[in-house]
Amino acid sequence: MTKNTDIQELTDIELISRYKTKKDKSVVGELFKRYVQFVLAVCMKYFKNLERSEEAVMQIFEKLFSELLKHDVSNFKSWLHVVTKNHCLNTLRKESYHKEKENELKYSGNLFMENEDSFHHDNEDKKESQIKKLEDGIENLPETQQKCIELFYLKEKTYEEVANITGYPLNKVKSYIQNGKRNLKIYLTKK
Repeated sequence: MTKNTDIQELTDIELISRYKTKKDKSVVGELFKRYVQFVLAVCMKYFKNLERSEEAVMQIFEKLFSELLKHDVSNFKSWLHVVTKNHCLNTLRKESYHKEKENELKYSGNLFMENEDSFHHDNEDKKESQIKKLEDGIENLPETQQKCIELFYLKEKTYEEVANITGYPLNKVKSYIQNGKRNLKIYLTKK
């Protein structure tokens, strides 16, 4: 094992080279010491929240253990900036995507509801009844539509994830979800 004083004297590129050959995790620890404030500042730019930024910093440095082995890095600080920026943007994109799906599900739920009274807190029995009807409606869908609707709306999977899980082609997944939504709406309006 290398002494701390030896590691501290190495350049970033020498540290990376040592990590690639010896898999010495203390090397990443040294890079962490050198760049933690830099990465935190970049994360703060995107998240504007200290707690979220600190969590992202830990995730980014955990990623470095595998990422440094995959990439040839000639300027560590620039490369780390790109890794950090991409991590933040991907996190924000995922959050935005999930909010969009949530809103879409709420909107779809509104379309499925029998009447507007279901949103009043004093009408819990009616809500339960409508939820039961929605569950029954999903159960009455063809199996392909049922699977896709449950994965997409209830488990918040993307079209691609639904396709991977079910083995259905992507265009079929989209079709099953669209048709399932339409069939559910028909079922619920009849009830």
